[in-house]
Order: sequence, then C-alpha cells, then structure tokens
Amino acid sequence: MVGELDEILRRLEPSLGPVGGEPAPLEGGITNRNYRARLGGRDYVIRFHGKDTDLLGISREAERIANGAAAALGIAPAVAATFEGGLVTEFLDCEPLSGAMIVARAEELGAALRAFHGSGVQLPARFWVPDLLADYTRIIRARDADLPESYERAMAIAGRIEQALGTGTAPAPCHNDLLAGNIVLARAGGRLMLLDWEYAGMGHPWFDLGNLSVNNDFPPATDDRLLRAYLGGDPTAAQAAGLKLMRVLSDVREGAWGVMQAHVSELPFGFGDYAARHFERMEAAAAAPEFEGWLAAVGG
Repeated sequence: MVGELDEILRRLEPSLGPVGGEPAPLEGGITNRNYRARLGGRDYVIRFHGKDTDLLGISREAERIANGAAAALGIAPAVAATFEGGLVTEFLDCEPLSGAMIVARAEELGAALRAFHGSGVQLPARFWVPDLLADYTRIIRARDADLPESYERAMAIAGRIEQALGTGTAPAPCHNDLLAGNIVLARAGGRLMLLDWEYAGMGHPWFDLGNLSVNNDFPPATDDRLLRAYLGGDPTAAQAAGLKLMRVLSDVREGAWGVMQAHVSELPFGFGDYAARHFERMEAAAAAPEFEGWLAAVGG
C-alpha cells in the first residue's frame, strides 16, 4: 500500500502541490483505507476504496457528487480530487462526538438533513433497503453460501415495511450511513459535519432520520426533537411511526451488510458479530406490540 500511496501522491502533485512530510494512516474505517497527507501546504484525506465495494451497493460517482453537494451546504469537507480507486477530500480538523453530544444537537442534524434532502441534487444511484437485500441475496447465493435464518426474517420484515410505506414519497438525495463515527464537530466554527458519503443515493428521506436515530440510540424525546427540526413543526402520527419503522429498516440493512461483508471484505473485522447485533435489535423491535401500530399508522 505504501508504494501505491506514493504513486497517487505523485499524480496529485500537479494539481494540489508538492508533497510535504510523511502521510499517516487514519484509523476507524471498516470498508476503506484512509491516509492523511500534506500537499501544497494543505492537509488532505486520501481514501482508497475497499475491495469489491461495488457489491455493497456503493456508487463512487454518487459519493463524489453527494460529498460535493454537502460541502457546498457547509456540512461536509470539500472534494479536492479523484483517482482510479479512490477519493481525495480536504482534511477536517475535528473531534468525535459522544452519544450524548449527538443527542444534544439533534435539531442541528435535522436541519442539515432537511437542507441536503431538499438540495435538488440528483445522484446516479438508488438506495432502498429491500433492493439491497435482493442484490445481496443473489451475490451470496452465487458464492454457494448459506444465508442465516435471521437474514430470511429480515427480508420478511423489510417487505412488510415497504408494503406499508407505499410509493407516495418522492426519492431524495440521502446519506444513508449516519453512524456516530460519521458525525464530527469541526473545531473551526464548532459546526457539525457529516463524513463518508459512499452509500449516498436517491432514496426515502425518512431512512436518514431512522438511520441517524437508531445508530445513535436516540430516546423517544430526541426522535420528537429531530422530527420537529426536520419538519419545521409538529409531526403527524404517521410521520412519527415512519421514523420508528425506518429505525427497524436501518437495522435490517446493517445486519444484511454485515452478512455480505463477511463474504466479500478482506478487512480484519468481526462482520458476523456485527450482523448478529443488528439483527437482534431488529427482531426485538419487530416483535414489540407497537410495531403493528406503526405499520397501520403509515399505511393509513
């Protein structure tokens, strides 16, 4: 990887300036490999895309466009360059956020998502969890691998949610991967920034809300604050139920992603355990008596 990184840096020098100092690896990713490098007196993040990430439903063109659009809104670092097999963004001097800090700033996140969803940018990829499940199933079975029973149950749960939601919501540009690690605080200005736009695509905007909520353990009161900030007013019962269903659908996606990664990724990570944790939370939510009420509320 060192030789490959050196070659990429040499290719970037004509546009970004001469390399200064030694690049350093950035920890934390479980799909790609990232490095901090200095060119032309400025710091950048050099991202090498992981192996076979196209199988995960990732469109690198959609990632680039979405990242650029979010940067224009002031909620993401700017894209500086692209290269075959990777992306270069400006390095953001930032700090990670605790779960409590993310909960405290739910309104700011709701406003940021509303701005991105309403930006009008068109992404050359679609993101919808039932479609991803169908693709993952086909790929895994083509490798003569078995699907766990929890995956089969996830497909059934996703199908019920899809049927209840219907087709009345117009697709919007979405982030689709709002894990805690992808939300940081810029030290300059103290503004929340969203990183890692590789799963961006045109999808149901409420998935971003549910994905943000469940991955950051939002309690019901924070869900309400998030919805009010996003909507600019009080949510309806159907809208509140839609958020709850998207929390479940997010865990469907994360569990299926873990199963898929266990078959395609070369990174040393416990993808099986990751899948099991999300499937367990998914099943608990789908077994709760409120689940049928949420389906009825959005269906009505």
